[in-house]
Amino acid sequence: MLSRRSAAQAAAISALSYSRILGANDRIGLGVVGTGGRGTYVMTRFQAFADCEVRALCDVYPKRIDDAQAKAPNTKTFGDHRKLLELKEVDAVLIGTPDHWHCDISIDAMSAGKDVYTEKPLCRTRDEAPRMVKAARINDRICQVGVQQRSGPIYLEPLEKFVRSGAIGKICHVDAIWHGGLPPRVPSTPRRQVIQEKPSNLDWVRFLGPVKYRDWAPSQYFNFRAFLDFNGGKMTDFGHHWLDAVHLFMGERAPRSADFAGGIFYQYTDGRTAPDTCNALFEYDGFTVLFQSNAYSTPTEYGITFYGDQGSLFVNRNRYKFTPAEKGAPPQERHIPGDITSDHVRNFLDCCKSRKLPNGDVALAAISVLPPLLAIQSYQEKRRIKFDPDRLEVLPL
Repeated sequence: MLSRRSAAQAAAISALSYSRILGANDRIGLGVVGTGGRGTYVMTRFQAFADCEVRALCDVYPKRIDDAQAKAPNTKTFGDHRKLLELKEVDAVLIGTPDHWHCDISIDAMSAGKDVYTEKPLCRTRDEAPRMVKAARINDRICQVGVQQRSGPIYLEPLEKFVRSGAIGKICHVDAIWHGGLPPRVPSTPRRQVIQEKPSNLDWVRFLGPVKYRDWAPSQYFNFRAFLDFNGGKMTDFGHHWLDAVHLFMGERAPRSADFAGGIFYQYTDGRTAPDTCNALFEYDGFTVLFQSNAYSTPTEYGITFYGDQGSLFVNRNRYKFTPAEKGAPPQERHIPGDITSDHVRNFLDCCKSRKLPNGDVALAAISVLPPLLAIQSYQEKRRIKFDPDRLEVLPL
């Protein structure tokens, strides 16, 4: 006969999701919500590990489900993520949707007892970030954000070797550069075919989700990053990656100000609202950061450069180079090939089992997403945004 204490423990265990009690050798059942290009690619990174199995797919456009299912056969398919979350065999959810859905789907998934790996940027608005952190903590869920630099040896090695060791000295400025080519014309499908008529099986209303309704707009579906209703454009797409890496190296603290310069300098006729030319200056305690993502036909190499009084450090996803300030001292350089997304996925899967906080924990991303979101506010309001990094509030004019 069960004691009262044993019965309570048994009831508690039965209420937990399967992922909470995974053993070291159990396979993690993965559901994928958002099976476009990036979502499907990251899914294949999960599939590379034997302890993970893709079990369900969800998208508002069945064609994209079909494309993903060709790589993950025998999976259950859905058009509504809430139906996917009802599956007991799904332990974790990969979210590869457009940015405006990241918050709601992440919270729904964690509330359903699922661990979450969501693509960056973490969220679309500043008020969404603390809601996502709260959902992770009160539901005791792992929430890894796709800021894969935090798991990449190409970043972690120079962080220890040159920054934390003090070899670079006092860092007073950081240049974070991720230029792109000329902005594409839209609307277009991934095959560059123009679609003016909405595909009959594409759920446009569900795609819009939390944003204001508007009639079918192919440009807004096939190139959502050109519209601030759905995201922050290049400022949050590239900016969250690079500002998160800056926080990794310099400390997990928001800036005191954000000042944006740029705009929509390529005047297409599709109504786009996200700037194609982005220059944002952030003032932190003791240093500044200049982020640039401009539309150049011949862009310079992407990466981040930390300038210290004892040297400078350049790092991107496949190489780093430390240049000492001492005259005649040789630089130290290393190349590491491969995609660090796999390292980040592996960290997530390990944390699903160990229940340790992941490298790209939602609470860290909730701070590093603030600079790009503040920069977008600066762009929209055409002013310098002053910010309180302790209270996490925009200061009055």
